[in-house]
Amino acid sequence: MDKEAQLVEELVNNALYRMDESTRMIKKSLEEISDEEVWQKPNPSLNSIANLMLHLCGNISQYIISSLGETEDIRNRDAEFNATSGLTKTAVLKKLEDTVNTAKRVIFDTTPEQYLKVRQVQGFSFSGVGIVLHAIEHYSYHTGQIAFWVKQLKGKDLGFYDGMDLNKKSPLAPKGGI
Repeated sequence: MDKEAQLVEELVNNALYRMDESTRMIKKSLEEISDEEVWQKPNPSLNSIANLMLHLCGNISQYIISSLGETEDIRNRDAEFNATSGLTKTAVLKKLEDTVNTAKRVIFDTTPEQYLKVRQVQGFSFSGVGIVLHAIEHYSYHTGQIAFWVKQLKGKDLGFYDGMDLNKKSPLAPKGGI
């Protein structure tokens, strides 16, 4: 396998891993709250967990599925934030998981040429790589907001890394590089 193919494979594998991690953390967060709490806002200027999840569906659809996947952009961004009820936490999670799974398929199927192609999304210019980086960062950012709000509501740690020793040190790289 040539270096270009290895680089694309590494990008894809890490993008899929990061998306799975955010999904895992959101699922774990939702286990702690009720259907009513998923729509609760910390205050009028902030969004509910359900609004954030709908927003993630819209953003991932617009950036990855539509732009990177080169399909029609049908996003209604305002609706993501204007919703105040209508979906259970199970239904909004299924919507997010379905969106993420479709996006993961697009990321997996994207060619090196498509990763280099520059596109316009929301008025910004991004290569396919930039689109993936944006979507992953955006997903992670809102995952942290969701986790924070659940921790605030429940006054407890969510145990994302229970059973893991996060104090392990990284081994030193051998002299002369890796």
